[in-house]
Amino acid sequence: MNQILDIQRGTETIIQDRTIYEDANIFAPNLHEMGLMSKRDFDNYYGFFSTIKTMVQPPDLLIYLKASVPTLVSQIQKRGREYEENIRLDYLKKLNEYYNKWIEGYKEGPLLIIDCDKNKFGENEEDLGEIISKVDGMLYGLF
Repeated sequence: MNQILDIQRGTETIIQDRTIYEDANIFAPNLHEMGLMSKRDFDNYYGFFSTIKTMVQPPDLLIYLKASVPTLVSQIQKRGREYEENIRLDYLKKLNEYYNKWIEGYKEGPLLIIDCDKNKFGENEEDLGEIISKVDGMLYGLF
């Protein structure tokens, strides 16, 4: 919350890796479904999130990097982060389902969906250029 308020008060352009929406709409429901968060705790958490959401502005543009589970696994393997090595496939699949469901109903502001199964912007400058053009167009009305 403090980070979001700092961003809103500032004048710099900020790219944020995660949003407050993800925790409330993806991770918390998944924990609840797995039995790791009680219904009471989930309801309280979501109620708190709903209050916070009224106090902050949504992102000027939300960029969703959509990927299939095989692509996600491949990216995790490429990163080689030790703490990601033991992510269970069923857990990853469930998170991906929550992400896709959430993004289908996202109405907070402008949304750009990048299909990471097709767009390999990390490896291909032309794909990266396409994304930059789309971002510029959505934020500034260019191109």
